[in-house]
Amino acid sequence: MVRLLLSIKADLENVTDLQPASDDFEYFFKVKCTSCNEEHPKLVTLNRLEEREVTTGKGSTAHFVWRCGLCKRESSAKFEPGEKPKPYSADANGQFAPFLTIDCRGLEFTRFDPKGIWKCVGAETGTPFSEVDLEEGEWVDYDEKAALPVGVSNVESKWTRA
Repeated sequence: MVRLLLSIKADLENVTDLQPASDDFEYFFKVKCTSCNEEHPKLVTLNRLEEREVTTGKGSTAHFVWRCGLCKRESSAKFEPGEKPKPYSADANGQFAPFLTIDCRGLEFTRFDPKGIWKCVGAETGTPFSEVDLEEGEWVDYDEKAALPVGVSNVESKWTRA
């Protein structure tokens, strides 16, 4: 089993605490088999609220179960129990910060796609923004309380061993 840490960085403009908008957020990853190094051609999704049975263990479950198309080995991944993603704060603006940890068996994630609905708050006013759509790679809006533009752009990620 390998624990992988996903760290993210982004350019935050007048906002802080960027995080998935809900507990049933769909995370999009590129995955690679550690047995044969075959990378799956499409993005795969993981959801913290959905678990599937692992055929290799008695009553064992994981958030992601995958059979490699090349070597046919079954692999799995599971979010750390009880751990929620760490909000990306304005203090880390433009720098990598730990986001979440996943236990992996027989696979590694190689890329994270931030598409989906996120949320954040105005850095000065605490104004909630609950429809932050990063599908296009960036989001812009306006914080009327602060009379300032707000935005998220240049989202990047990296995987390291935890």
